[in-house]
Amino acid sequence: MATITAAMVKDLRESTGAGMMDCKAALTENDGNMEAAQDWLRKKGLSKAAKKSGRVAAEGLIGALTKGTKGVVVEVNSETDFVARNGQFQGLVKMIAQVAFDAGADVEKIKAAKVGDVTIETAINDAIATIGENMTLRRAAQLEVSQGVVSHYVHGAVIDGAGKMGVIVALESPGKADELAALGRQIAMHVAAANPLALDPSGLDPAVVKREKDVLADKYRQQGKPENVIEKIVESGLKTYYKEVCLLEQAFIHDTGKSVAQAVKEAEGKVGGAVKIAGFVRYALGEGIEKQESDFAAEVAAASGKK
Repeated sequence: MATITAAMVKDLRESTGAGMMDCKAALTENDGNMEAAQDWLRKKGLSKAAKKSGRVAAEGLIGALTKGTKGVVVEVNSETDFVARNGQFQGLVKMIAQVAFDAGADVEKIKAAKVGDVTIETAINDAIATIGENMTLRRAAQLEVSQGVVSHYVHGAVIDGAGKMGVIVALESPGKADELAALGRQIAMHVAAANPLALDPSGLDPAVVKREKDVLADKYRQQGKPENVIEKIVESGLKTYYKEVCLLEQAFIHDTGKSVAQAVKEAEGKVGGAVKIAGFVRYALGEGIEKQESDFAAEVAAASGKK
């Protein structure tokens, strides 16, 4: 029986793109023979993952899972929207959300976590080989409270708990769990629709606030306003901006006559205790990913050697 070294596993991984555990298994099965191990991976379809890893994956599903005082949201990407309707891919997303619920939000820890005899990374590579598209676990987030609930809302759901957008909201409260869960879902729906940048002004990126102040100030300087007047106008303008981008100050979508903060305060009587929004996470599918534009004519010309 040949000794399988870390260097051998590394070499096989680099040549095939397969997962580390798969490479180790391939070498073990083939007594350390590199070529036989490569063929073993090819037969199982695992080496195909490397060829697809360069493709842009901006479609897929957002998965959300909440239980009691804890919740997670994950984004698993594929190349096409068609794959989001594939049962194997949908099952993979739900499995990843369940693992993230227990393992936490660190993507590498999630990929290394085991479900039965395989890791999540191996499960992803298996799906790539079977379905034929690049897939990635892009990101994950987790919220937890000491008492209260974490609620979720999935927009554009294709199955229970997975769709085009996912939101989790954490409510800290000693109140009734069922009432809190209903309130949390309403707030999660609001977050999905209104896309707040932060809970309150203190949570905003200082660079974003400065940019907003500079834009307002420059606008009124061009109108010839004196600096002392500009300062007051900018402060007033910032208050309006906060109402647009801070969750607690936004007009509640379910009752636009109230702010979210007011709606939460009014709900405390029904809940049976003080309620604090401890945090929220909103994932929209593919946000921030630059999708490649395909020039079919150029591709055909390149393939035929023409310029």
